[in-house]
Amino acid sequence: MIDKPVISVSFDDAPLTAATTGAEVLQAHGARGTYYVCAGLDAQPSHMGDYASREVYADLSVRGHEVACHTYTHLDCGKAGAAEIVADVDRNGAALAEFGLETRHFAYPYGDVSPLAKRVLEQRFESLRALHPGVIGRGTDLNQLPAVGIEGARGEATAAAWIDQAVARNAWLILYTHDVRANASDWGCTPEALDRLLGHARSVGATILPVGTVLRELQAAT
Repeated sequence: MIDKPVISVSFDDAPLTAATTGAEVLQAHGARGTYYVCAGLDAQPSHMGDYASREVYADLSVRGHEVACHTYTHLDCGKAGAAEIVADVDRNGAALAEFGLETRHFAYPYGDVSPLAKRVLEQRFESLRALHPGVIGRGTDLNQLPAVGIEGARGEATAAAWIDQAVARNAWLILYTHDVRANASDWGCTPEALDRLLGHARSVGATILPVGTVLRELQAAT
């Protein structure tokens, strides 16, 4: 499935600092990220700082970043019924479509997965990302992709160790975080930590690509 080490950097909920500072750090390394956004949180305040607006998401897309779906209301899909999941995801898609954005990839809010949610969502998206740690290789379930968090006191060290695993195994690793700021929340990281991780990934021979780009390359190779 993978013949080179690849790292994808993703941002859940898309706080404004992820879309500004986070994007700038990625771009300084010639890289782009994947933003799993909830349009219903548009510009609202939170413990991770203000969320980005839909206009900001559109600007991210213009700059080559990938905008993906995280439901409209940050719905817990592991506990919701099929009709509720479909309605919330479709509402998110419609809100983003007003800004010319089409979402092809999805991340489960809270990482909460159920067999029902997988069946419903796999019909709408090309990949579904969860939160259990691991690298991606042949046979990995594209409807429950693993990911490793850059968050908390040990976030940078943990992510660096997983980058080394991905390189050693010629595998694909998805990293995720939330806000990117000096006073990062427990679910975010500092700009300096993100910068060091991207530099480390480059130094050990990994390519940094958005989730959708990796999947397109894999599909073209099969």
